[in-house]
Amino acid sequence: MALKKLIADSGATKAEWCLLTGSKPKTIYTAGISPYFLNAEQIKILLLDELKPTLKNIDVDEIFYYGTGCVSSENAGIVKKALQKVFPGAKVHVDHDLAAAAKSVCGRNKGMVGNLGTGSFCCYYDGKKIAKQTPGIGYALGDEGSGAYLGKKVIQYYLYGIFDEDLRARFDAKYVTNRAEILENVYKKALPNRYLASFTLFLAENRGHYMVENIIEDGLNDFFFNHLSRYKEAFLMPVHFVGGVAFGFQDVLLDLCATYQMEPGKILKNPMPGLIEYHS
Repeated sequence: MALKKLIADSGATKAEWCLLTGSKPKTIYTAGISPYFLNAEQIKILLLDELKPTLKNIDVDEIFYYGTGCVSSENAGIVKKALQKVFPGAKVHVDHDLAAAAKSVCGRNKGMVGNLGTGSFCCYYDGKKIAKQTPGIGYALGDEGSGAYLGKKVIQYYLYGIFDEDLRARFDAKYVTNRAEILENVYKKALPNRYLASFTLFLAENRGHYMVENIIEDGLNDFFFNHLSRYKEAFLMPVHFVGGVAFGFQDVLLDLCATYQMEPGKILKNPMPGLIEYHS
């Protein structure tokens, strides 16, 4: 009988779970889990409310959880404790979201991994673990090529009056906002990185306009120049990409790989398909 495995890929706002039982994988979505904001008891309650009922009477044998904040052993311990309370008979493994990205595209092979979502990171995976990684310094100072980085450029072009009349009219029609509201969202409200990242949709919807193409190409080139090109491994093995920005603008990534003489690998929108393959 096949082992019943449960895989999780969790951010702070949304978590995707996949149950492997030997037949068709079952996908479940719950609220996200961040051990920075939730303790073990709160995570347990969330799992009992949103996850456990969808599994009905299935006894899970093994859990592979990948989540935000779990690079810290203390945070990983919080999540593991909650999972063990909800699934007392299961063997529980907890790892961070960087490992999820690496395993999803590299499997058990060596490779470079660029994650381009709301934020960004770059690492070298040696087939077993992340052997090297670029330190994350957040959206205010870094996150080159990310949704927040590209969205910030959109806002700069808008507020500085760089957009031509046509593009400004398209922006005004879509967002119906103003300088005061934008600055309040960036400097006073919670999660400004997500607010900024939301403007990448404007780029996706206006491909072909030279200003839009410039923002995308310059932003992704900054990721290659500041991060990928610093690794000798990036020139010796495939470079894989994960994340909504990577998937949405993969044509630009492929052009940049050619420019930097790097071999492109897989490009996935999210890690789950690769994680299913890895753990099956």
